[in-house]
Amino acid sequence: MASDASSLAESLRADMLARRPLTGVRVVDAHAHLGPYSRFFIPEPDARAMVRVMDRCGVQVACVASHLAIELDASRGNEATLTAVASHPRRLLGLLTLNPHQDPVGEAARWGDDSRFVGIKLHPDLHGYPVNRARYGPAWELASQRRLPVLVHTAAGSDFSDPALTGEVAERHPDVTVILGHAGTTPTGFEASIELARRHPNVYLEICGSFMTGEWLRRLVDGAGADRVMYGSDMPFIDMRFSLGRVLFAGLDDDALRLVLAGTHEQLLGPSAPAATPANA
Repeated sequence: MASDASSLAESLRADMLARRPLTGVRVVDAHAHLGPYSRFFIPEPDARAMVRVMDRCGVQVACVASHLAIELDASRGNEATLTAVASHPRRLLGLLTLNPHQDPVGEAARWGDDSRFVGIKLHPDLHGYPVNRARYGPAWELASQRRLPVLVHTAAGSDFSDPALTGEVAERHPDVTVILGHAGTTPTGFEASIELARRHPNVYLEICGSFMTGEWLRRLVDGAGADRVMYGSDMPFIDMRFSLGRVLFAGLDDDALRLVLAGTHEQLLGPSAPAATPANA
């Protein structure tokens, strides 16, 4: 699904090189965070600053989970996620974090019917708990009940989040959409993630991360299909502008670009996907 010349791709690249917001295409960020992170400093990690970056880039929607929820305090962090969503409706959508060590049953019960959460976020490495173990059970049960996609941090070689472990869960829960966050993080992980997507129709690949390149993005699209690959930035952990540039200069054709930038993820969100909204709304 690669092309040397593409009218949409050329237009988007022109926007980026001129430092203009992208026009003529929907962009949905499937993997974003917000708030301070415990392990290093992130400048301006609040929702308002992040939406300003989205405006400058021409990104309509970002799905967010607070750093606080992912690592230190799931309960307060999920509240922080919803505060951000309330402050920027239709621009930010919530990802519910369930920590296996912090009452996942109670958190699932507390937020399970809240439509402001459009997906579930799991981070086995920061939780120090393998994704295929029992204490993540409430996440898979809730995902099945509410038809929520589950975004799982994956990293090849990890005892907690290797793509093969997530593949075990995807096989056990064929009715749950499983998004491999970072698509395995490294080239070894990318290859494994492509194979998982080929074997399991409920597995999707999300592309943010420092090791992803345009060449590997093409391989993901060619190997798994553009309708199984989705854009994510990891902002404010990683600057959104780098991840967008990677997609726009990867040599994808127009149809693949539309799917990767928004279409794939919006198909999963279904009724939760916001209608077209100007980026500066």
